[in-house]
Amino acid sequence: MLLYNAPQIDPIAPLLNGLNALGYVEGKNFAIEYRYAEGKFERLPDLAVELVQLKPDVIFAYGGDVAPFAKNATKTIPVVVMVSNDPVQSGLVASLARPGGNITGLTQVYDDLAGKMLDYLKQAVPAMSKAAVLWNPNHADPEYRETERVAGVLKIDLVPLPVRTPEDFDGAFRLAIERRAQGLVVVSSRLLLGQRKRIAEFILSNRIPAVGGWGDWARDGLLLTYGPNIPEVLRCAAVYIDKIFKGARPGDLPFERPSRFELIVNTKAAATLGLALPDALLSSADQLIES
Repeated sequence: MLLYNAPQIDPIAPLLNGLNALGYVEGKNFAIEYRYAEGKFERLPDLAVELVQLKPDVIFAYGGDVAPFAKNATKTIPVVVMVSNDPVQSGLVASLARPGGNITGLTQVYDDLAGKMLDYLKQAVPAMSKAAVLWNPNHADPEYRETERVAGVLKIDLVPLPVRTPEDFDGAFRLAIERRAQGLVVVSSRLLLGQRKRIAEFILSNRIPAVGGWGDWARDGLLLTYGPNIPEVLRCAAVYIDKIFKGARPGDLPFERPSRFELIVNTKAAATLGLALPDALLSSADQLIES
């Protein structure tokens, strides 16, 4: 059973690919019921209850804002989640090592590497002394704190641009201009991914070098992205589902963090900004976007 609410990223194909690789064939030895909230969060409680009433062997909940509804709907059916926030800090599970209860899964939180985005931005713009950070304080993750720490090491003045609703973005953009930010770090979350077009239009119209975490930010015109490969993480979720099918208890399965990170560099965006990217940065890239 799959519960999701992510119009920006479709989780179905990567998850099915992962299950197929483990020998599962939809319609032959397993079946999936889908419940998609179409971006309408108010639908999630009822959709989660619908899935529980079908008495599935496992529920897969995609998203940190979706997982709590699955948790509230059942205390007995195993739930595998994929979240971009900290499942302990958000109250979803007791610990990453031993989640307890009926929930386990994967988190995209990678606090020890979050500052790499700012580091890469500094490599691309060596003269940068002031950078803004666009982030959602309601998203339970440590990425802003880590970015702040790295800013101190790099001697960069950080301009926080907190946004909690879509209505906050115009004010955040104005503040970035008023404070003369020379670069922008976009901390990925559902809220920010939902405003991708606005963010891209802002950085392109104001010629601000920008970097982002997971998601297709580089393809939207940002200078680069550094983060986990989401389809790959979704395929890993299939491994958890397989283990539960075979009798494992979710509370005994540790949460998994990303183990592989991708650096994607948009050389076309760099050329538009008049930036000559260093060879070391280009050679480190897993992928170059050139057109």
